[in-house]
Amino acid sequence: MIELFKDIRVDWLGKRKLFLAISGAVMLLGLVSLVAKGGFKYGVDFKGGTIVQVRFKQKPDIEKIRQLLRENGAQDSQPQELTGRNDVIIEFQGAKEDDASAGRSVIINALNKGFSGEFEILSATSIGPKVGDDLKRQAVFATLYALGGILIYIAFRFEWIYGAAAVFAVFHDTLVTLGLFSLFGRDINLTVIAALLTLVGYSVNDTIVVFDRVRENLKIRRRDDLETVMNDTSTRP
Repeated sequence: MIELFKDIRVDWLGKRKLFLAISGAVMLLGLVSLVAKGGFKYGVDFKGGTIVQVRFKQKPDIEKIRQLLRENGAQDSQPQELTGRNDVIIEFQGAKEDDASAGRSVIINALNKGFSGEFEILSATSIGPKVGDDLKRQAVFATLYALGGILIYIAFRFEWIYGAAAVFAVFHDTLVTLGLFSLFGRDINLTVIAALLTLVGYSVNDTIVVFDRVRENLKIRRRDDLETVMNDTSTRP
């Protein structure tokens, strides 16, 4: 394999104030956005509603579908076109919180106004608001349990200070991601929670690798200060 870059030395820690300022600004903007919007924008998985998958005979006009839904009682619906297929996923919270399944009828009636006989319903899944609340609570607990387990593992694997630093780094990555979701108004659903847990896993994996190298280099290079050792560890394979 050809090495395009050799003996790269970057003073990452020397630029830590800049990176901390950027991360802090993103998290602060995310917090302000979260307070201004009154919380995250949750998807059907957590708020309850109906998810309908529709297949059209020809490539659908997503803007026409959105307009039909908006004009026929499904103002808060979110149609999403599946790439490479004539399928559309429509999420609809429904007008009545105690009857999420009614959303299916609303969607079908709206589509019949412009695509009568040109589509079929492949699947329809309804989630009640109580189930959504349970899923939301379980998702929060799953994330917290994962962080707690990581803290305990790293504390035994290295030292408590390393474990605290690793968990802080994981919280940082998670908060930045959630801040961006709030800023851009993206839905929080079960897929996003799975992605966040994956992010936690990769973040911890990278952190453990770096910590292990730092610990080894500190034993070998006792005369060098911590900042120099960490910079060399992060830029050398």
